[in-house]
Amino acid sequence: MEGGLVLVNWERKLIHTDRGVFEIFIKGEGDPICVTHHYSEFNQTGDYFAKSFTSTNKVFLVNLREAGHSDEAKEPYQLSMLESIFDLEAIREELGFSKWGFAGHSTGGMLGVIYGIYFSERLDFNVIVGAAAREYMTFSKECIYNSEHPDFHIMQKLIEALKRSDLPPENRTELKVKRTKLSLYMPEKYEQLFSLNIHKGISTIRMNFFNRELQVYDVTRKLEFISTPTLIICGRHDVQCPLSYSIEMNEGIPNSKLVIFEKSNHYPFLEEAKGFNEVVDLFLKENQSFIN
Repeated sequence: MEGGLVLVNWERKLIHTDRGVFEIFIKGEGDPICVTHHYSEFNQTGDYFAKSFTSTNKVFLVNLREAGHSDEAKEPYQLSMLESIFDLEAIREELGFSKWGFAGHSTGGMLGVIYGIYFSERLDFNVIVGAAAREYMTFSKECIYNSEHPDFHIMQKLIEALKRSDLPPENRTELKVKRTKLSLYMPEKYEQLFSLNIHKGISTIRMNFFNRELQVYDVTRKLEFISTPTLIICGRHDVQCPLSYSIEMNEGIPNSKLVIFEKSNHYPFLEEAKGFNEVVDLFLKENQSFIN
């Protein structure tokens, strides 16, 4: 339930492109925006982050290769970030858009960085939330994936457990809640923040490939090639992609704006939803002339 109304499912479609078949979910009205995540598996219940844009845009939520009912990878390299952007471009062309916007959270935001570097001319705008332009674990003790972070071992155990295919559904749900709480500014608000019937899975093969690719990921010297208007958002207390990486992106991307949410960790679109929506709405209005 949402505001006394039943939450309407997203419209599901299979898009046939020259690069393969991809499962997408559609909701909202307005200018088109693509939303995805590097290894999430979406379904018709949608996604909390993508939902933030449905009041202002027509959102196309994409399951990448090996996620949901999208095509499998014929070669391992097809799971890379750059190949994923080529797939998104094929989807955009098949949908008939000369341009569209992009929004990504976490590893979805990393895809947004790659998208902006190589295809800024195909993007009306770019929204990057809680992400980074390079590997963020090794040199940041503020990152929960750094071995010196106090919650490192807890997070690693949860991630490995969630990769198990034989994990009972009730156990999986419990572990996912514990994992998410580690990335909230106020963990006690979990039930309040994640109260809707929205649920998604993880593509283990995509996640495993990402964990390898991440070790050599660094596009900081190419940020200057992003010409599309870019909104960068980060929670002050983000333990996954610490704030310093958003500051770095803002310094490197010419036409960018950084907004920091003081009472958020990795989920500012939920932890400070009202402020987040206001910032996004203002950004879209400011760049309306660029879009048209």
